[in-house]
This record gives sequence, C-alpha cells and structure tokens, in this order.
Amino acid sequence: MTVRSWLYVPGDRPDRFAKALATGTGAVVLDLEDAVPPAGKDAARAAVVDWLAGDRVDAQVWVRVNTGSRGQDDVAAVARGARLTGVVLPKASSRALLERVHDQLLAAEESAGRPPGSIGVSPLVESAAGVLAAPALAGGPRVRCLQLGEVDLAADLGVHPGPEGAELLLARSAVVLASAAAGIAPPPAAVSVEFRDLAAFEAETRRLTALGFRGRACIHPAQVEVVERVCRPTPDEIAAARDVLARLEASPGVAVGADGKLLDEAVARQARSTLALA
Repeated sequence: MTVRSWLYVPGDRPDRFAKALATGTGAVVLDLEDAVPPAGKDAARAAVVDWLAGDRVDAQVWVRVNTGSRGQDDVAAVARGARLTGVVLPKASSRALLERVHDQLLAAEESAGRPPGSIGVSPLVESAAGVLAAPALAGGPRVRCLQLGEVDLAADLGVHPGPEGAELLLARSAVVLASAAAGIAPPPAAVSVEFRDLAAFEAETRRLTALGFRGRACIHPAQVEVVERVCRPTPDEIAAARDVLARLEASPGVAVGADGKLLDEAVARQARSTLALA
C-alpha cells in the first residue's frame, strides 16, 4: 500500500469529489464525520453512496464514517460501493471495534461478490486510550494503516502543541512503532490547517517524515503537491536504492556499497522501501 497524500473532502460536497481526484492525490477520503454538520449527515451519506457506485478510479477512495450506531449504518451503506477502497474509523481505541466492522464488511463483500477482505480499514487514533491501544489496532483485521488525529488527541491530553510538536512526540512515535511491529504500512502524518504558508507546511512535513511517517493527510488541494513532492524519493535516492539491491544480488549476504560501507539485509529493506515509495 503506497499512498503519499490522503485528501479529505466533506461528504456533503459531492461537487468536490471529482475535483479531489484531479489534484493527483493518492487517496481521496470522503468525510462523513467531523466535516459534516449533524443536520446534513443523512444527505451526505446518500451523496457518498451514489458516487461510490460509479466506475473505478485511479486513486484509492476511502470513507471516514461516524462513530456509534450511525457509524455502523455508514459502514453498511458505503460497503456496497464499487469504488470503495476502505473505511477510516474515527476515535478508534479497541480491537472490538475492528472485529465488529470486519464482520459487517465480510457480509457486504459476500453480498456484492467482492473477495473477502478486499475492503480495508484505517483506524484513526485520536485519544490517549487509542495511543495505548495502537499495537492492538495495528494488528487488527483488515487494517492497512493507522492514522493519527492530533487535534482531538491534543484536547484529550490537555496539551497545546508548539511549532515543533514535541508535546505529541510520544504519541507519534507510538503509532509509527506499532505499525512497524505489526508489519503494516507506515502511517501518514496528521492533517495541518496550514495551507497558505506552504513553506512552513513543507518544513513540518519533512520533520514528520523523519519520524517515520510516510505521506500525509491533507485538507486542501494546495497541500497535495507538497506532500507528493516531499514524500516521493528523488532520482538520486532511487538510483542509490537500485544500486544497493544490485550489489547485494551480485554478492548475497553482505556486500560493499559505493561509499565503501558494508551493505546487509537491513540496508536492503530501506532500499526496497524507497523504491516502493517511488
């Protein structure tokens, strides 16, 4: 699963769905939760279900559902869509939620003739309980990647993150660590409301990438180009990764790199990760 940018779009704005695809984002997330006021949620669900019934598109298409009983109804409704890649589960903090959604999706897949397990799940960690449950969530059924909701998390923790985000470093690292331990895709970094000062947005995205995040969630089309550029390996990085793998193939086990340093399987894993992101 190689997605660099995840562009969130309000579910009650169907006029923006196709426009979101045109940005070149790797994944469109149709949002039925926070982006939609309570009075508009039924209409938003209907609009999303209608759009999901169309022909397949190049980008992945995810839907962030609501919590509670409305969320269960959301899952049942959107799971029939041919365009659906997966569902984003907000406020995730327990394995029980994943098991329940798994059963729902299994029934929907059987009804629609889709392969079992073809609809993915992405738990959104937004609370202290969710951070502590990150290993269980990462190892849950259908989970493709975790995501981090930092606005809700900061409120739950009672902190006010500064420009460097040191107050959330433990939570960020916990989500990255849980993902690696479970063998799933690294998480995308959380959204930022900064879409005018793109230089600041780029600098922050680079810092988060250094922490182990791969890609980033976006709330504005202007952010997509930045994320795609920052999180896509450069031609030099791609060439270096290919060189590492070629040297190890020629000398299995341990080889010597162009810089004279030893190459082993750990270096090869980094090289394969670079090529996957490319």
